[in-house]
Amino acid sequence: MKTQDVLPVVLSIVVIILVAVLEKQNKFAAAITATMPIGATLAIWIVYSANSGDQQTMKDFSVGLLMGIIPSLGFLVAAFFLFRAGLKLLPMLLVGYSVWGVLLGIIILIRRALGL
Repeated sequence: MKTQDVLPVVLSIVVIILVAVLEKQNKFAAAITATMPIGATLAIWIVYSANSGDQQTMKDFSVGLLMGIIPSLGFLVAAFFLFRAGLKLLPMLLVGYSVWGVLLGIIILIRRALGL
């Protein structure tokens, strides 16, 4: 197995451990660490390596990343309001992912309608 295949996975595990450690000391720092674009960076690295840096592939992938921000933001906004309303974790996750799925579906439909 190549380093470019293993290293992103190892870095992902390190970030998860870092969030778990930071959470005990500073919730805000843990949240910032969790929302850093590390996942996107690792995904870009994996796709770039797998496609020898092909510019068209990277452009297409980057557009997908940008479109993916909208449903993810919807999930986080829903989580905020649902926790604020007193929901427990499982119901919040179910509703949050439902919001994410609906927004993703809308984006897919808009992209198809516009031919993007």
